Amino acid sequence: MDDTKIEKRAGVRATSDRLWDLISDLSRWSEWNPYEREPEGKIGFGAALTLIETYPGLGERRAAARVADWRPYVRLVWTENRGFLFRTLRYIDIEEVEKGSCIVSSALTFAGLRGELYLDRHKSVLAQAQQDLVERLKAAAEA
Repeated sequence: MDDTKIEKRAGVRATSDRLWDLISDLSRWSEWNPYEREPEGKIGFGAALTLIETYPGLGERRAAARVADWRPYVRLVWTENRGFLFRTLRYIDIEEVEKGSCIVSSALTFAGLRGELYLDRHKSVLAQAQQDLVERLKAAAEA
């Protein structure tokens, strides 16, 4: 298993403030994120975060995660222990290149043997979804 991470990036003509407003307001995720629906919880270290994952062809799955890290205007990271030998880490990063211009990244990292096997089976679908997600976030931020 050589690669357990999928990360996609997009250049965005918007401020980090604008991007963070979209990312940090869980009630607005439906504007740009069709893959992680109905998020509930709050953003804070160790805070519980639940959502429904809906990746094409993989069905729906309720995820029960914890916020592992967050920095306003920069990063949101959440993790989930999905069972024996299966953990995920999910993040959205904002890198402000200059005022009004950012790079946004969205990534999934899988750990444990079962997590790596899951990624191997579904890598194409998950990679396409991450690319679509950053493009949707870009469009929402630039609107």
